[in-house]
Amino acid sequence: MKSIAKYMVLGTALVAMSSCGDDFLTVTSPTQPDANEYYSTKPHVEEAMVAAYDPLHWTDWAMNEYNPYQLLADIMADDFWVGGSDKTDNANWHLMADYAATPNQVIAGIWTDGFSGIKRCNDVLEHMEHEISGATDSDLKSWEAQAKVLRCFYANWLWKFYGNIPYFDRNLTFPYITEQKTADEVYEYMVKDLEDAIALNILPMRPADTAVGRVSTAMAYMLYAEIVMYQNDTQRYPTALKYMKELIDSPLYGLAPDYAEIFKESGEWSQESIYEINYISENAVRDWGAPLAAGGTVLPTIISPNNWPAGADGHETGWGFCPLRATTYAMYEANDARRDATCWNAAATGVEYNKRYEDEGFFLEKYTAKTGGNAGQKASGELNYNNNWRVYRYSEVLLNAAELLLATGGSAGDAKEYLNQVRRRAGLTTEVAATLDNIIKERRLEFVGEGKRYWDLIRTGYASSVLVPDNNENGWGRTNTWSSNKKHLPIPQSEIDKAQGTLTQNPY
Repeated sequence: MKSIAKYMVLGTALVAMSSCGDDFLTVTSPTQPDANEYYSTKPHVEEAMVAAYDPLHWTDWAMNEYNPYQLLADIMADDFWVGGSDKTDNANWHLMADYAATPNQVIAGIWTDGFSGIKRCNDVLEHMEHEISGATDSDLKSWEAQAKVLRCFYANWLWKFYGNIPYFDRNLTFPYITEQKTADEVYEYMVKDLEDAIALNILPMRPADTAVGRVSTAMAYMLYAEIVMYQNDTQRYPTALKYMKELIDSPLYGLAPDYAEIFKESGEWSQESIYEINYISENAVRDWGAPLAAGGTVLPTIISPNNWPAGADGHETGWGFCPLRATTYAMYEANDARRDATCWNAAATGVEYNKRYEDEGFFLEKYTAKTGGNAGQKASGELNYNNNWRVYRYSEVLLNAAELLLATGGSAGDAKEYLNQVRRRAGLTTEVAATLDNIIKERRLEFVGEGKRYWDLIRTGYASSVLVPDNNENGWGRTNTWSSNKKHLPIPQSEIDKAQGTLTQNPY
């Protein structure tokens, strides 16, 4: 199931008029309220709250750039090639995958999307500083909690990719420049936002069916565990573990019986789903001239095989980016239910299509373009597939809990049980011990294409030994080795230029 909010994007235009020797003129509209007046009622603050969710949808295509967050991380790991026509097609992706990005050739859309989200969350919090007609104490607490969780979520994008970023918890005024923070400082801001939001005790543990897509306590718990574990903040591990145990004990969440069903439209917001970003094809109006309009996602088009005959094997054509490596398919046991639900063996179908660069015949089945997947759209079919982005799933709760138990000296028996619950759901009957190696291996099998692997390799210290040159006889692949100075991407040069000397470039 999914719901989609219809909303207006509200903006203000400040017009300064002057001539030589004249004073600046202040122009006041005789008919339109100013921002403070407009956002003094409950419905209008709710509009601002909905607008704060809007940038969640932008990363696949916005700002003239393809930036699907989960795949940008995954191409820097070891399960995907970059693909396309050659290394000049989406060149920034190829450079990132080889740890060779430069300030002038690096993704910039995540930067814009993330800071747009932070700004909109700050809007909500600043509107709440004034009296709001019709708002109850519960409304105020809910808006504060939602805005702070969302602000942390957006900051998490920026923190992981760029590390040392400007950060502001109040919107900037002219000249719109603020101090650059270290990655460690940004982390503390994010943790405080989550701690504040959770302490308000207002968000539901699971959103109502009519509110799916809104943040919840469970989503805040998952985000907390993610950033604390990435930071290796062992002092906060017991709190993260407590949150995971609350979710395990909750009757609201559990493993979906059929792994493949999770990634179908019928599996959206299932018992396994803790947080998804909604996309919808029915009446979708997203278009190439209106990429920020409400509707679907272009991700299935990006990652599906090129010139695939319409409807063949239940799939549709795409552009051939991010093909899976053959080694990804081969890492699964033959009886692992996740293999075919994750890896579509397009080559084995016998269907002829245009094999592009780095194509070994395997594609990410979780998000490929399925026949009927953009049904009912009203604009550009390529942009309007209905695949929700699965951000957090219950299986990650179990694997987080197993890892946190291991790190804190908790019950080895519980850790083993949590790990093997995930394996049993996949059809694997052999029990394995809860070691860090086994947990990270299971996370890889479980979350291919979900944007977890790269960050797991960094936080566990495996990146420098796993992410090494792997170019093959075809000339495909990575020629550089990951190293600690590659943890953060270069800050886009355009942002350095706009910052008037207040931004220091990352040592990439």
